[in-house]
Amino acid sequence: MDTVPLYMDMGAATGTQLPTAGDREGKPASVRSFAAPTKEAHIEDFLSRRSTLVRSGERVSFGSYFNAFPASYWRRWTTVENIRLQVRTQGPGSVIVYKSNARGSLQRVDTRRVEGTADSVFELSLAPFGDGGWYWFDLVAGTEPLVMLEAEWQGPAVEKPSGSVTLQITTLNKNDFCLNNLRLMAENPEALEHVQEVLLVDQGSQKVSEAEGFAEVRDALQGKLRIINQSNLGGSGGFARGMFEAVENGSDYVLLMDDDIVVEPESIIRLLTFADRCKTPTIVGGHMFDLYNRTVMHTFGEVVNPYRFQPALPSEEMILGHDFMSSNLRQTSWLHRRVDVDYNGWWMCLVPTAVIREIGLSLPLFIKWDDSEYGLRAKKHGFPTVSLPGSAVWHVSWIDKDDLVGWQAYFHARNRVVVALLHSPYEYGGRVVRESHYHDVKHLVSMQYATVRGRNWAMEDVLKGPAGLRELLPTKLPEIRKMMAGYSDSVFRPDQDDFPAPKMDKPPRRGHGITQPSKVSLLPWAAKTVIRQLLNPVSGSSMERPQATVPHQDNRWWRMAQYDSAVVSNAEGTGASWYKRDPKQLREMLAQSAHLHSVLLKDWRELSAQYRAAVGDLTSMESWRKTFEQHTQNEIK
Repeated sequence: MDTVPLYMDMGAATGTQLPTAGDREGKPASVRSFAAPTKEAHIEDFLSRRSTLVRSGERVSFGSYFNAFPASYWRRWTTVENIRLQVRTQGPGSVIVYKSNARGSLQRVDTRRVEGTADSVFELSLAPFGDGGWYWFDLVAGTEPLVMLEAEWQGPAVEKPSGSVTLQITTLNKNDFCLNNLRLMAENPEALEHVQEVLLVDQGSQKVSEAEGFAEVRDALQGKLRIINQSNLGGSGGFARGMFEAVENGSDYVLLMDDDIVVEPESIIRLLTFADRCKTPTIVGGHMFDLYNRTVMHTFGEVVNPYRFQPALPSEEMILGHDFMSSNLRQTSWLHRRVDVDYNGWWMCLVPTAVIREIGLSLPLFIKWDDSEYGLRAKKHGFPTVSLPGSAVWHVSWIDKDDLVGWQAYFHARNRVVVALLHSPYEYGGRVVRESHYHDVKHLVSMQYATVRGRNWAMEDVLKGPAGLRELLPTKLPEIRKMMAGYSDSVFRPDQDDFPAPKMDKPPRRGHGITQPSKVSLLPWAAKTVIRQLLNPVSGSSMERPQATVPHQDNRWWRMAQYDSAVVSNAEGTGASWYKRDPKQLREMLAQSAHLHSVLLKDWRELSAQYRAAVGDLTSMESWRKTFEQHTQNEIK
């Protein structure tokens, strides 16, 4: 019931309130979005997966994320020019068809009165949807309840049969999630109709094949499940295995899926149906909703900012973490504008094997930036990526994680630079080198020395060139974990009572707490802070007991820079670590970071040429074949 707003809208048939003219200066007036009053959904009204009841005198709209038709995406990327809506109902009432434009303006298309058992068919053109817009329909019940027996958006038949799919999940000790998703697929056999095999690449120490309930799920999948147990080669190694096996077994597509998700099975059908009708081979991905707040969508589409080489939103209007409970599709104007993306996250992404044969497999990056790099590489070769509305998974969100700190910081730092070396259009990578050094300074004044040690290792490995990337796949993570065990800022304890009680030797000046510097004073304040940390000795008492206890949400560099020591909780809330200021570490790591980044900047052109020349071999079938032969443990069919 907590996902109802993604399927049905119980509010009135109103859309985004749009101005008819600009302001006095000729600028477009702002678009106002509002949520119409909604009625409460009743669980007994949901009759089946595809059937629902509308109570007498009430209205239900299917202008929702999962049930509206994203017309502009089909018009832009596929050969489909017209579609058909067929709605089968039972009882008295009306079927009303609406469409929207790129601004989110609602327009009524057609209405049919129905009674008894009726099939309402609407022929609809995709011509008006150049920049955006959706189709949807509402049901209005008469003096008696109206039942929707089923409804379909239909496209013209195609001569060739549907493509075959290898559905691949990469997992690391997420047995419960994996079994749940396999069970969901088994319970929805229509979603697996064109799936040639379900391939589970298990890189964990707790094997899915040994988990309770596995035999039942395996039998329910009727021979389609195959498990490959291999060494932990990270997400890129697991997904590359899925790509490799899909090419080897002759599939038309590989559908890459994360392990810590819950899949909407209908999405599998939609991705394949869309991809089969694309004008050229196209990577088609689904969106990600928050598993623990199910009406919240993480992002509607992403691009890579070419100057900063960071993920960015394609539109200024778009927001991260949009909640459909607060503002559904019809009331949110920016959801109606078509979003063109650079890449799609590999929580759910369908890749044609024709693309893999031409551009290769994933780069051996272990984790981070592998999906975005692949999208950028495909784009260079003329293969677009589409994030398709109406297809999605619920995924464990990283909003409550901080993967820029700790062992993942190495992969973030290294892989961002590697991808920029491969794809940046700027001679020296734009702001990449400068921002990377700024990040090191922020971590250092925050007493996060283990993180910076890992980031410095990352720069050292980048400077060594592309030859070592593949060899580092199985070895780098254990090295990083071993190194971090020697730093107090990365050693977590579950209970804050495991640390001494905090105490400040001096009270805050004039009773004021720590405040964030303004934009004007930021640079001189930061320089003064670094000098103070370099020169001022650490008080002995702060090494014996922390000066403060800092919750994770307050762990900001400008705040942490004011302490000599503090106990800081992690993002997950499962533990805390003791940060301790160390001027010697600061001097050593600051100098090393400055040196590494200066060398990176100096050698940028040469390194870029090396990485671009090596990408073909790094991503080839034969190179990955050698890696898989070395690290495959066994297979289970």
